Amino acid sequence: MIDTLMRKRISQQDRTGRQHRAGCVLPLAMAVLLLAGCGTQRQVSYTKQGMDAVEALAYEEALGYFDSALEEGEEKRKLYRGMGLAYMGLTQYENAILYLEAALHESGGRVEDMDFDINYYLATAYYKSGRPQDAVKAYDAILALRPKEKDACFLRGYVKLSQNLFEEASKDFDAAIALDGKDYDQMLRIYMALEEYGYKDAGITYLQKAMAENEKSISDYDMGRMCYYMGDYENARDHLSRLDTSKEYGAALYLGRTYEALGDYNYASGIYAGYTENDQSKAEIYNQLGLCRMEMKEYSQALEAFQAAMKIEDNGMLQTLKFNEIVAYEYMGDYKTASALMSSYLTSYPDDGTAKREYEFLKTR
Repeated sequence: MIDTLMRKRISQQDRTGRQHRAGCVLPLAMAVLLLAGCGTQRQVSYTKQGMDAVEALAYEEALGYFDSALEEGEEKRKLYRGMGLAYMGLTQYENAILYLEAALHESGGRVEDMDFDINYYLATAYYKSGRPQDAVKAYDAILALRPKEKDACFLRGYVKLSQNLFEEASKDFDAAIALDGKDYDQMLRIYMALEEYGYKDAGITYLQKAMAENEKSISDYDMGRMCYYMGDYENARDHLSRLDTSKEYGAALYLGRTYEALGDYNYASGIYAGYTENDQSKAEIYNQLGLCRMEMKEYSQALEAFQAAMKIEDNGMLQTLKFNEIVAYEYMGDYKTASALMSSYLTSYPDDGTAKREYEFLKTR
């Protein structure tokens, strides 16, 4: 859950250059080319090259650029932050904490947007390194200065929930909802967090309350997807079927998932395929199409869907797509390709335990 939000923020910040309102995003580095006084051009900053490498998941390469940035005397706060993100990518969380804390210390006592950004990442690193209390303190620091940061409220609640502190987590979730009672994305994140830690009934209560309180204003889309998560697939289908699934991304995604849940993979794949005729930019649609093809044992068509999604620039789900591509090759009996791809995958995602086990299996085929 935390990883998903972090990836989303990285995508929104590094690819658009805009600061996300929650602050937990990667700001763009310096402009690509700077002109010197005599008219010559300086090289792209090492910090910028390092951040580009982080975005490309080339974390070791990124660290090399950041080392050069340090030698060249580039701004320490930005390069320390970049080093922290690179170490997070390598799942070396203690090193990540070291550099993210150093980045905070470089603020000189002035609290800026980047300090909130760093605290979000620092909280994630604390959580990943088994220091949930420190993660909570990082969110406390954010909320002390920005009490209306609903993402911080939710994430603090999530960390508390992971420690089986249900009552305390619920207070944070309630505070997040109070900040925006019509943020249905947030409500669904709360539901999924509660389900993850064994409190599904409590999660359903949150959704039911939201549906009742907003009955007159809630859209068919939001009502449909909440019904989907509650397992009420018939009502989800009824609401979502009223929408144009050939052109509306969310409607196609959730109606397709609803038919998958009902066991009709053929109809679901038809919804996904129909959407791609009008829009080839949504990786999640192609991924779901691929998963349907896998269920229907149409492995080559599944592979085509996963690879089509991988070609979409900044698709935001490359890890999932790469893993699914490997599985497709495996089911097609091409173990050599699957093994080679898995070796590359683990270089970028070394903390994926499922992939490690799968790689051991592939090496025996």
